[in-house]
Amino acid sequence: MSPLKALREQVAKLQRLAQPYFLPLDGGGASTGGQFLLLMLAMVAVVVGTTLLLLTGAVALSGALIPEMQSRFLPGVPEWVAGIWAGAWGKGVMGAFLAGLLAFALMRQRLRQGRWVPWLLLALIVQLILVLNGINVGISFVARNIDNALVAYKQEEFWKIVAIYAGCLVFALPIRGLRSYLVPKLGLLWRQWLTGRLIGRYMENRAYYVLNPNEESQEEIDNPDQRISQDADSFTAQSLNFTVDVFEALLTFVSFIIVLWSISGQLALVLLAYSVIGTSVIVFTAGRLVFLNKQQLKLEADFRYGLVHIRDNAEAIAFYKGEEVERREAERRLGAAIFNFNRLIVWSALITVIQRSYDYFSRFLPWLVLAPLYFAKQKDFGVFGQAGIAFSQVFFSVSFIVNNIQGLASFSASISRLEGFQTRIEKISGLLLGGQANLLGAAPPPADSGSAILLENVDLVPPRSTRRLIHNLSLSVAADQRLLVVGPSGCGKTSLLRLISGLWDTETGRVQRPPESDLLFIPQKPYMLLGSLREQLCYPQPPARFSDEQLRHVLEEVRLPELVHRYPDLDIKQDWPRLLSLGEQQRLAFARLLLNSPRFVVLDEATSALDVATEKALYELLVEREMAFVSVGHRPTLTAYHDTVLELDGQGGWRLLPAAGYDFGRNREP
Repeated sequence: MSPLKALREQVAKLQRLAQPYFLPLDGGGASTGGQFLLLMLAMVAVVVGTTLLLLTGAVALSGALIPEMQSRFLPGVPEWVAGIWAGAWGKGVMGAFLAGLLAFALMRQRLRQGRWVPWLLLALIVQLILVLNGINVGISFVARNIDNALVAYKQEEFWKIVAIYAGCLVFALPIRGLRSYLVPKLGLLWRQWLTGRLIGRYMENRAYYVLNPNEESQEEIDNPDQRISQDADSFTAQSLNFTVDVFEALLTFVSFIIVLWSISGQLALVLLAYSVIGTSVIVFTAGRLVFLNKQQLKLEADFRYGLVHIRDNAEAIAFYKGEEVERREAERRLGAAIFNFNRLIVWSALITVIQRSYDYFSRFLPWLVLAPLYFAKQKDFGVFGQAGIAFSQVFFSVSFIVNNIQGLASFSASISRLEGFQTRIEKISGLLLGGQANLLGAAPPPADSGSAILLENVDLVPPRSTRRLIHNLSLSVAADQRLLVVGPSGCGKTSLLRLISGLWDTETGRVQRPPESDLLFIPQKPYMLLGSLREQLCYPQPPARFSDEQLRHVLEEVRLPELVHRYPDLDIKQDWPRLLSLGEQQRLAFARLLLNSPRFVVLDEATSALDVATEKALYELLVEREMAFVSVGHRPTLTAYHDTVLELDGQGGWRLLPAAGYDFGRNREP
């Protein structure tokens, strides 16, 4: 891929990520991109016009109230402001100011839902940058006069100029402090919006499930948790910092190139040529950093996930005494990150050497150009100090890419990761360009909603796979029926439950399911959320829906009265997956089931960790509540609670048999 094409693709990714917070895309990326740039220019025009108006007001007010202070601390400024208004500059700035306000007025419908807030904060930040640049330009002239006063031994004039210099610094400090506060504050608001948007897309239409599939697949989106938390945070902070730095670099360049040109046009041209050559060398050398930074983000996330996996499965690892295996795996992941980081260090060191060389040699340029003019008595001594300040400011602005190349490389990597994640979840949730994406790549026949579970001529094929688990399956489970699914391991029992529950779709046949509120799935290992005991029991219903008496009663019904005694305060928060055994978790899941009271229940070996007596008591509760259910299980005792057995043979075949008298021995695994 050519560098220009790669740059265009990266800019397009940046637009899709960054622009929506300030201006909605509305599916028209190119057109809204032009509108966004127009608003940016309009914002700058409004800021420049506001600055001129504020400066004019400050000069007029100081002249009216303290005229002697104005002549002492603002020498020449009133005349300069009057000259702007008398010439074409004043009319041009005011015309751009009014046009900028008009542009925002015309776009007011697009800036609803609080989108005016980031524009207001960004305009205020640019306003502060503009004021600071004005102060810096003034300081360059003050520094020149200080040097000349010292050389001429003009003591009284020296102290007067020093007072002006001190006044400039005192005025600049609170402005710089406010700028330092507003930039991360805007970044924080942006992160909150972007992270909330990503979480919403991630949870919509089960995108989180598709990105963490149960079946074997090679999903291109790794570590979605890191992309939502860490990558979104770094993206908003870095993009805002770079945006502000670019504004500052441009304003600094425009402000000081005029000063530098007034000192020596030759020096200005030499600086520009030097910066173009140096920037080209740095950009060419740093191309490898983008790939290495992106790879490092992935490897670090993989290493962290491995450690989290050890923590989440600590007891199982301890039972197996698998510490050595886990240590080797953790060290393997660490080794991959270290190896990539070693390469990153080498390239970073090379870039640093080039950057330092570029910086060091630039310090000779003002001397080489101005020294002959000074010795020829064409320039005063103070010009060296002013030229040094102006040169350093212009050099900083034109060297922005050189000075930030490593940060830009890291930023580019985070753009690719975060935009790839956003695009993927938007495709899954059917929001990209208003389309409807499907996990299988084609639009399946929509599942009907009815008062029973019905499958007609269905082929069960996992998403992104061609392996057919069950062929031409037809069955129905009415509101008064109970179905037991049996078969050897790997024959598709759990996969069938996913299809019935709506996690998977089918391209063939017809599927009818009850409404979502009437169907509940209970897995073998129940889900334990991060919350209180009350929230565990009520999930996914709001906790306020049930009283304490109802919660305590249902715990007793599922034979968990000891939980009431151990935790009389139902709002207590604990690490429930660690504190509760699997059997207790399964009983708690049944309590959750009874509180939700669905008409249909799908049970995937939901009583595998329970004794036969407790299993019998729980199934009898479901029968008493007149719930229909589909179960997967291997115990012969389960037939007593079911009407029909669906027997799978593992080759795609199936049979429906009466549960009464069904012989589990014929289905025993070898």
